[in-house]
Formats: sequence, C-alpha cells, structure tokens
Amino acid sequence: MTQVQSAWGGAPSPQYEALAARFRPVFERIRAGAVERDLQRRLPHEELHWLREAGFTKLRLPQELGGLGATLPELFGLLIELGAADSNVVNAVRAHQGFTEDVLNAADPAWRQRWLARVAAGDLVGSGFSEAGDAKVGSFSTRLRQTPEGLRLEGEKFYTTGSLFGDWINTAVANDREESILVLVPRRGAGVEVLDDWDGFGQALTGSGTARFRAVAIEPEWVNPSLERFSYSTGYYQLVHLATLAGIGRALADDVAQRVRERQRIYSHGNASRVSDDPQILQVVGRVRSAAYGAGAIVLQAAAALQRVYDATGAEAKAQATVLANVEVDQSVSVVTQLVLDASTELFDALGASAARRTEGLDRYWRNARTISSHNPRVYRERAVGSYAVKGEAPPAFYRIGKA
Repeated sequence: MTQVQSAWGGAPSPQYEALAARFRPVFERIRAGAVERDLQRRLPHEELHWLREAGFTKLRLPQELGGLGATLPELFGLLIELGAADSNVVNAVRAHQGFTEDVLNAADPAWRQRWLARVAAGDLVGSGFSEAGDAKVGSFSTRLRQTPEGLRLEGEKFYTTGSLFGDWINTAVANDREESILVLVPRRGAGVEVLDDWDGFGQALTGSGTARFRAVAIEPEWVNPSLERFSYSTGYYQLVHLATLAGIGRALADDVAQRVRERQRIYSHGNASRVSDDPQILQVVGRVRSAAYGAGAIVLQAAAALQRVYDATGAEAKAQATVLANVEVDQSVSVVTQLVLDASTELFDALGASAARRTEGLDRYWRNARTISSHNPRVYRERAVGSYAVKGEAPPAFYRIGKA
C-alpha cells in the first residue's frame, strides 16, 4: 500500500514509491519482531544485516557507485517508515547515514573517493563523539598520539550509537597539539572494546554505550584531513530524531486502530455495543492518527530545506540555505516532539487496563519517544527560533556537550 493509499500524505517524490517498495518487506520483517526484541533486550544485529543486504546503507550514494541516488526527502521518508518498524534501528544507522553525508560533501577528493568506496562495499559506520567524563565543552580527553610505533589512540567514548554493529567508529579526538581531529577507528581492531552498557529506559537496543580505545593502531589514511562536517549536519542529525518520532507516531496510530478494531470487551457506561463503534473511542484514535500525520508532514517539509542546502552552489548561497534549514528544523522540534509524546500516552484512552501489560509492548512507544526527545533539549531549540524571529540571529551551527 502506498503512502497516499495509507492516508499519510503525498510521497516526497514521484519515484519514492518505487524506491520504498524495495525496503517495505524488510521493514515488515523488522516490525514483526520489535516487541519481542524489546522484551528480551535482543540487539538488532540480524535486522541491520537485512538492511545492508537490501542496500539501505547505500541510499544516498550515486547509482554509478552502486547506490540508489536517493534525495534527502526520500531518505527521510524511508527513515519515517523504518521508525514505524522499530525506532531503535533508525538510531543504529543514524551515524552511518550522517557519515555518508560527510563523505558526499567532503572537499578532499582522495578522502571522498576512499570512503565512498568503503560505503559502496557495504561498510557500516557508528558514532564515537561524546564523552561522559571530565572533558570540557569543545574538547576531548580521548587522544591520538604519535609514537615511535606510529599513531596510537587512547581514551573512552560514550553514547557510541551504532558502533556495536559497525565496521568503523567515526570519532572526534585530540592530537598531541590539543587540536580536535576526526578519525575512523576499525571496530574490530586490536585494543577496541565496545560495550552494550547503555541502560536507558528507552531506545535500549541502539548500541549506545561505551567504546574503549587502548593503544589502538591508526593508519594515517583513517585520519580525516578536515575537521569540517557537512554544513547542514546539525539540522540533519536532529531531523533523523524527528523522523524517528514520526515513525513512532505512525506505528502507535496503526497499533491502536487495530486493537480497537479487534477489541471485544466493552464498558457498561460506554457508547456502543462494540468498541469500534464508540464515537469517543474513535475520537481518540483519530486524534492519535492526526498527530502522526502532522509529525510526518513536518519532517518531510524540513527535509526539503536540507535538500536545498545540498543543492546550493556557491559559499554564500549554501551558508544562507544552511541557516534557513536549521531554523526550519528547530521550528519542527517542539511541535513534532509534543505531538508524538502526547499520542504515546493518549492511545491508552482508547483501550482497557490490559493494554498496560508489559507483554503488549505499548509502553515502548512512550519510552522510546521520551528518550529520543531528551537528545538536544527542545527548550534550547525554541530559544534559538525565538532569537531568529526577533533578532535575526542564526541558530548555532554545531552543538557540543561537556563540563563548563
């Protein structure tokens, strides 16, 4: 069934349905095991393998490199659909998709060619930027040192989302001169240890725990020659979270509609002999579905703004498009977040007490949405939008976290 036929609105492009048809059977397989994985805390290694085999990790690569040449709105449309299957899996590939954007926009031709080839070969990249220790904002305690034996990496990272499943960890570290640099670390290299110790109540299966580096040998070609990320990276990474939220909205809307359709037990003080005919219950279902529709529409609108940055030519035009795209994403954050958080609790108003049973898995929608919404706090996004609207101040181009 197409996006239009499902009443989720128009597709982001004329060719989107043909592109999505390739992945929807995989999404269905992923969704079929989502509750069981959540209950058993089983990491989605197999599910990520399915996505790799289907070419999902090469969506943005040009077709001549074996990719699918997807636009950013097409990518985000698919991320919403994947989020409806399992929001954990979207987070697990977030760093990889972002790294692909970095390489597509890289100024150094040798670096670009080398890593496009690795992505085309099926390599998967995880994240290793954040640190949970005493590092100050904008600095890193993880070090890449020049030794008589060559470059060696020492340190520890946290929130290493996706790295547990990857072939490489894209990380930011400090060198001997206290300069920040970007390095690709082989996930299975000697001295690399990635732990599944993320204990959040939501998004528990994203592989977002600790990565430890002990005298890890680093080849010079794994060191990024530039510290510059792609210009729309801040908006991009935040929009992946919003796409995940929109996917959660779709999943819970479909879930509650099916449960109301099938529910036999009624309340004596209800309004009909079948729950599916009770107008108050139908109103709840409608409100939840409307929230999911709104969230998805907003995400695709903001994705179009990111595409305008990618398409812009000339430094001035790209810089202006980047500011506007960041504003659009920031404007989306509070609205999408509130829509999905509200929907993830309101769905229970259409069901009985049995819906609260852990084995039903309905609580995962709120837990996952609440966890995602805690990334990059929305209060700061609201302030940034207000500053732009009142004073014309551009939102921050990059965000960092650490001790003051």
